[in-house]
Amino acid sequence: MAAPTRHSPGVSAANGDREDGGVNALFARIVVLVSGAAILIVETLATRLVAPYVGLTLESTSAVIGVALAGIAAGASLGGRWSDVLPPRRVAAGALAVGGLGVLAVRPLVRVLGPALGPGPFAAILLVAASTLVSVTALAMVTPAVTRARLSGLEGSGTVIGQLSAASTVGALAGVFLTGFVLVALLPVAAILLVTAVVCLLLALCTATVRTRSTVTSAAVAAAVLGIALVAVPGRCDTDTVYYCARVDVEDDVRVLVLDDLRHSAVDLDDPAYLQFAYTQRFADAIDTAFAAGEPLDAVHLGAGGFTMPRWLAATRPGSTSVVLEIDQGVVELGRRELGVAEIPGVEVRIGDARTGLAEVPSASADLVVGDAFGARSVPWHLATAEFAAEVHRVLRHDGIYVLNVIDHPPFRLLAAEAATLAQRFPHVALMARPEQLAQGVGGNAVIVASDRPIDIAELGARAAARGEPGSVLGDAATRELADGAPVLVDDWAPVDQLLS
Repeated sequence: MAAPTRHSPGVSAANGDREDGGVNALFARIVVLVSGAAILIVETLATRLVAPYVGLTLESTSAVIGVALAGIAAGASLGGRWSDVLPPRRVAAGALAVGGLGVLAVRPLVRVLGPALGPGPFAAILLVAASTLVSVTALAMVTPAVTRARLSGLEGSGTVIGQLSAASTVGALAGVFLTGFVLVALLPVAAILLVTAVVCLLLALCTATVRTRSTVTSAAVAAAVLGIALVAVPGRCDTDTVYYCARVDVEDDVRVLVLDDLRHSAVDLDDPAYLQFAYTQRFADAIDTAFAAGEPLDAVHLGAGGFTMPRWLAATRPGSTSVVLEIDQGVVELGRRELGVAEIPGVEVRIGDARTGLAEVPSASADLVVGDAFGARSVPWHLATAEFAAEVHRVLRHDGIYVLNVIDHPPFRLLAAEAATLAQRFPHVALMARPEQLAQGVGGNAVIVASDRPIDIAELGARAAARGEPGSVLGDAATRELADGAPVLVDDWAPVDQLLS
């Protein structure tokens, strides 16, 4: 088949008829604005969509940005090239149609391919590319095609190119800010994608100059099939919160909160003192070793999860108060619906980032700070630094303790760095982990205890042994030996995801 020949904008290559029919300036700006917004909507939501399968890490976020930039570059090149050999308006209409259909396919593709690819940085790139590259590339073709359709000569071309480029950028800004600040909080992800796709498809219909019945019917059928797949293909969550794919599983009358692909909390509504996960049992050991039995405490919790520790404190130490700093309102609402959070006495929930939230907590106002906030499997970097440890130290009373949950695997670079960071700020530290966890090839949750006052290692070890974890407590010297040579994390350098990887 011979390649199409070049032609003047708006003129059929075959017979010179004006197939494009011209593009109104206002309509052109609307088209490129919407296509720019759609690209950033897909990019912003992609981070959320792939998190249950590859984690919410710096690598997964970088994969989303990298794939989007690759798609934008490819689309800009293809859109410009095809608009030189085909009617530009036809190229723009086709790109909008393919882009709209691609937007509908993003979520089903993630849910089908995600379990097969599994976690990891390379899996993140593959999953993001397979699910979003087609839609982003197609939508990026729109701006050069519309720009080509608007140009009739060199005179005024700079103004046309500048105006349409600006409109596309404004659309991208609108897409990212509306999605991140408004749409995700108001609508499910599926609804946002559906609306975005419908708008793109309607614009494709308006942009096309030739609308045959077969073409419209084919596009409608494809949209209907993908629309059904958008809502019908099962995923791993019951609720799409702002940050997580969240669900509550019931296992032998115990309710387990799952955020993305990680089991975060276990709750027995009939027994608020019940602690299933080993790391929460270690929290309890550290608290009961440091404070007299039944003594009410003032606690600050970094991360809500299933509110396991506030529930435990209220049950075992009546009169305790718990300030819970949680960034995701959706997690709190899910907890209130399914985990009985509203019935826990003495709990105050503050929605917002834990670091900025802790800065508002008065100095020397807490007996206990519980660190259990996670982004995927790592402590969020800004909650792992020496500067944040100083904030924790400021909030604690002179006899208070800080307990921190850390997930790591051999060679335990993150655990060692976090221990080094806390050991720099606190004169007394201890580490709680089963001996086999620290052996080669094993890993999991470990708990670091930090305090200004000495930690009763013997009592802590006896409590651990009594519940089936003998030899799982490292004292101050052994913890500092583990941390020896590890970097102290600071705001200027805290690569927690890379240390964990």
